[in-house]
Amino acid sequence: MSADWDVEGFRARVQAALTEALDAQAERLVPLGSDAERLVAQARTSVAGGKMFRASFCWWGHRAVTTPAEEDAVIRACAALELLHASALVHDDLMDASDTRRGNPATHRFFEAEHRATGWRGDAEQYGAAGAILLGDLLLSWSEELLRRCGLPFDAVAPALEVFDLCRSEVITGQFLDVSAQARGQADVDTAMTVLRYKSAKYSIERPLQIGAALAGASEQTLAELSAFGLPLGEAFQLRDDLLGVFGDPSVTGKPAGDDLVEGKRTVLVALALDAAPAAAAGELDQALGTPLSTDDVERLRAIIDESGAHAQVEAVIEQLSDLALAALDKADIDDAAREVLRGLASAVTHRVV
Repeated sequence: MSADWDVEGFRARVQAALTEALDAQAERLVPLGSDAERLVAQARTSVAGGKMFRASFCWWGHRAVTTPAEEDAVIRACAALELLHASALVHDDLMDASDTRRGNPATHRFFEAEHRATGWRGDAEQYGAAGAILLGDLLLSWSEELLRRCGLPFDAVAPALEVFDLCRSEVITGQFLDVSAQARGQADVDTAMTVLRYKSAKYSIERPLQIGAALAGASEQTLAELSAFGLPLGEAFQLRDDLLGVFGDPSVTGKPAGDDLVEGKRTVLVALALDAAPAAAAGELDQALGTPLSTDDVERLRAIIDESGAHAQVEAVIEQLSDLALAALDKADIDDAAREVLRGLASAVTHRVV
């Protein structure tokens, strides 16, 4: 990655913008009392830390077109992508019944535990679910508000809002495709790839790039060139995430071992394994998905996936998609310094361990 880019400094600026935005929202909600304060406190937890890849791609999508005259305004726009991401994670954790996020209790588990600890009436689990739904909705609302009010003139923001609107529709509908595939208990490779593309790949890289570029007044050609880079890279990024969901080290990922297997995720990795494994092994994997699994169970399912060749096949596809993305990046008519940093980001998102 370019030595000219202070990655940690950038993340600190985005985090500061998020803190400032949540401080402003907290001030507006003071009349609602202590419950609103608790909700905002959990919002702060949900946006703390992380790699901030979406904000980074938004920033460098902008820099690919121009050097921002109003850096703080563009930083706030980048931070809006992190609010969108936090919203998606809060809802995703609830739908997947995940217990943790980044080493902390998932939002629904946090509110559920609060309910139990205080001895309130009603069902603690339902209370936790309600809190997570409402926090995710609030973060989604705030994400659009932060982009719209980032400080750039509205005629500059309007084209970016159009991409942002599409992005939100894609990720929410992609999530529904995902839960529907899990409910059916089946998903072929094509279906799993469609879920991957719309639930994650587009909103993780392609759309943030385009939002940043649109803020800079990019042409349709430039937006298309960034898409040709961002979409295959986003797919490679999510395929890496799918591998980490099965083979990742819990001490690094902050998630239990084999978490995607316990949650019953019908990912591309799983679909390939079910296609290629011997019938008995495929049946064992299929029946185990979405059930409580011991450490030994997880190891057994990992072995089935490895022996089917699916693990190696996904690694190969990640490499192919990365090559396709980088070839498109080389052809794009963008700033050369931005191109260099985007190449570094491409490596970071496809070779990560968390």
